[in-house]
Amino acid sequence: MNAEQRIIVPLDVSDLQSAIALVDRLPQVDFWKVGLELFTSTGPTILELLKSRQKHIFLDLKFHDIPNTVAGACQAAARYGVDLLTIHATAGKDALKAATEAVQTGAAHAGVQPPKLIAITLLTSISARQLAFDLKIPLELPEYALEMALLAQETGLDGAVCSPQEVAQLRQTCGDDFLLVCPGVRPTWADKADQKRSLTPAQAIKAGADYLVIGRPITTAADPELAWKRISEELTTVA
Repeated sequence: MNAEQRIIVPLDVSDLQSAIALVDRLPQVDFWKVGLELFTSTGPTILELLKSRQKHIFLDLKFHDIPNTVAGACQAAARYGVDLLTIHATAGKDALKAATEAVQTGAAHAGVQPPKLIAITLLTSISARQLAFDLKIPLELPEYALEMALLAQETGLDGAVCSPQEVAQLRQTCGDDFLLVCPGVRPTWADKADQKRSLTPAQAIKAGADYLVIGRPITTAADPELAWKRISEELTTVA
């Protein structure tokens, strides 16, 4: 996997027309993330469009529900032939197990490869203070993220989503075969916005990330193509 293939760019727009415009603007991007806003707006139409262009897809819907509902949703999502799919680790062991079985079933029925199912450990917008005072979690943030990743690994998931600041510990503990996807990655020249736990792209790769989700530093840049090129060049020194 080359450096550019490690970068996932979110289609954080509200409608199909805007999504197509962004995909057209950045033809070099191989891996796109479709999240709640765009999928709720367009349904599977955007996935079909990306597939028709031979793009890889991260369907980031962060399922979080009772086991039966999660299983149904994962089975349906697996039929789309996406590459990555997310579920919250806090859905619990039963839901995670049901999800891992459901993606296999859904993909088999559709005759496609099952997606890699990855767990959300903790949203990257949440700080250590918020974890303690708002969510009343008594663990230190790195320990909590690790426990959620281990829960996912124990229940057969393929990997986890974590902030760059937790990735080194998760890589060391979970091993090389556990997929680690890092949002909240920000080049030194970009605004951190609402990301509380950030590293630069090169730092995140060095720490053990497999994929980096990099959105606004690219998509809202004055020149998105130039921003993409700058980040790709930075990664070629470490990838």
